[in-house]
Amino acid sequence: MSSSAAQDPMEAAFEELTQAMAAGGEVPLGLLLDLTLPVSIELGRTSMTVQDVLRLGRGSVIQLDRLAGEPIDIFVGDRRFAEGEVVVLGEHFGVRLTRILAKKAPSEAVA
Repeated sequence: MSSSAAQDPMEAAFEELTQAMAAGGEVPLGLLLDLTLPVSIELGRTSMTVQDVLRLGRGSVIQLDRLAGEPIDIFVGDRRFAEGEVVVLGEHFGVRLTRILAKKAPSEAVA
């Protein structure tokens, strides 16, 4: 029997979180500062058949549903967080945030 199989699993300790929730307070922001979230930039979307995808090759151009100059979407996790514009930084592309989106009202969240 391996030594790892003989060990008991450890219970996760969330003392600060448990204390804050028991006191009826909000979760301290400091607990969230080390979280890592995926950030995605969406230039646009399109729909293609598998046959069309298989025909793609070097130099192929895919037309997206957005016009040049329209804002791009910035997602944090699965939430649309902001809009921005593409910029060039030396030899790299970047995104300049132009608008942080407000939190949706509860009535808008139901779709």
